[in-house]
Amino acid sequence: MQMNEIKRDSPNRSSRQVGRGGKRGKTSGRGGKGQTARAGNKRRPAMRDIIKKLPKLRGRGINVNKAFRQNFIPVNLVDLNILEDGALVTPQSLVAAGLVDMRFGRIPRVKILGTGKLEKKLKFEGVEFSASAKEAVESVK
Repeated sequence: MQMNEIKRDSPNRSSRQVGRGGKRGKTSGRGGKGQTARAGNKRRPAMRDIIKKLPKLRGRGINVNKAFRQNFIPVNLVDLNILEDGALVTPQSLVAAGLVDMRFGRIPRVKILGTGKLEKKLKFEGVEFSASAKEAVESVK
């Protein structure tokens, strides 16, 4: 037996049908007349148009305007007069004194502002100052 004499058990497959009319007759499986029977009929679903009109929420989620770093908690000079003379002013001591509240379980960043008059000499550590507050703290004797 030669290679060219081998016969298959099942017949060859017939070629695939495509939607260009042909053997199906009349409308060739496209239904009736009109837009859906024409070539290039690609109508978009209504839900897709609704989705496309919604804005894309990019960036850092819903609260886009929220800062990465926590903002300073302002403390006025006049509020520091409740502390003892010569006390060390840190964010932790201000939380302990009740002048500043914890933020999300953390000790916040504090900035001393120049409103009011400081009557006691204090030591500062780990806090920021406004320009007027820095002058007032340095001028206290």
